[in-house]
Amino acid sequence: QVQPVESGGGLVQPGGSLRLSCAASGSTFNIYQMAWYRQAAGKEREWVATITNDGTRIYADSVKGRFTISRDNAKNTVYLQMNSLKSEDTAVYYCKAVLNGLGAWGQGTQVTVSS
Repeated sequence: QVQPVESGGGLVQPGGSLRLSCAASGSTFNIYQMAWYRQAAGKEREWVATITNDGTRIYADSVKGRFTISRDNAKNTVYLQMNSLKSEDTAVYYCKAVLNGLGAWGQGTQVTVSS
């Protein structure tokens, strides 16, 4: 079972960009489906994007065209490139590794979009 660890969060102005990283320990990273979720203060956690083990990408409508999920299996890392950020993107972003219906969550990284 891999264990994800997120990094790359921070404060960014509206319209800016940020790239999140999720490094996952374990030698079988390439077979995992990886996903990003986010949770804003006072709200439920919501799904943002998924990349399958064959590289298929799917996105929530709220981020489609602005966010890009990618993975580098040689580095056991998945990324979330976030462009044209809006204040409503402010949240704690979590990475999840999924295999055979079982998931492992990272601890999260805070993203704040504010001027």
